[in-house]
Amino acid sequence: MLPKKAKGGYVLVCGSCGYIKKAEKLEEYKMIRQAEKEEEIPVIDEGAKPVLPTAKIKCPKCGNYAAYWWLKQTRGADEPTTRFYRCTKCGHTWREYT
Repeated sequence: MLPKKAKGGYVLVCGSCGYIKKAEKLEEYKMIRQAEKEEEIPVIDEGAKPVLPTAKIKCPKCGNYAAYWWLKQTRGADEPTTRFYRCTKCGHTWREYT
């Protein structure tokens, strides 16, 4: 939680959800350091030709029966991975939860 100046003193504000709490003794709080965001690694570069496996699956947008696919862990480690597809014809991307 980060200290912010407000009417009548200081409040503590959560950087994630925005929860606000009145700070009684501001000198008891100290800023250690803000966590750095992990760099998002693109799976498919928009300009490059993908070198990914293909699957025979119908594109919901154009009806084409070929799509590139890849897996990514989008939820907790104890949950199954999410399979993403990108149509080889129109480039539409969709996901399939297993």
